[in-house]
Formats: sequence, structure tokens, C-alpha cells
Amino acid sequence: MTAQIAVKLPDSLLASVDELVERGVVESRSDAVRVGLGLLRQAADRQRIDEAFRSGFSRHPEGDDELADARRLAAEAIEDEPWEPWW
Repeated sequence: MTAQIAVKLPDSLLASVDELVERGVVESRSDAVRVGLGLLRQAADRQRIDEAFRSGFSRHPEGDDELADARRLAAEAIEDEPWEPWW
């Protein structure tokens, strides 16, 4: 299901949206609004998840064993990368 909404935009923002349509970045003004709202929703979801991690780590901070494991795993991941010489 979809719903139609009316949105008032300042002329400068509408001109920017029209430029995006003209350049083919989005298909239409409506598409620009959908894309923008989708990105806003994703950002809000990421912020909510980040806050949940911060809250969890505040209540249960990592101990020395977890930090040692994290360092070891990071070093192993770097060693496993197929680095090409830059020289």
C-alpha cells in the first residue's frame, strides 16, 4: 500500500531535487523524497543500534581477555589480507 503526502519545500531545495532528476540520480521528485526518507530511516536505525552497543558496553565493559582476543583477531585479519607491495 502507498499513501500520497503533500510536502512544502523551499525553492532552493526543490531546485536541487530537480537537478538530481535532470542528472538521472533519481527518477523523479517523488523518487528523491522516497530515497531521502529511506536514508534518514537507515541513519536513525544505525544510531539506535550504536546506542544499544554503547549502552551494553557501558553495563558490561570488555575485560582484559576480550581485548587481548580482539587484538589477536585484528592482527590475524591483517596478516590474512593479500597485500600487494606498493613499492
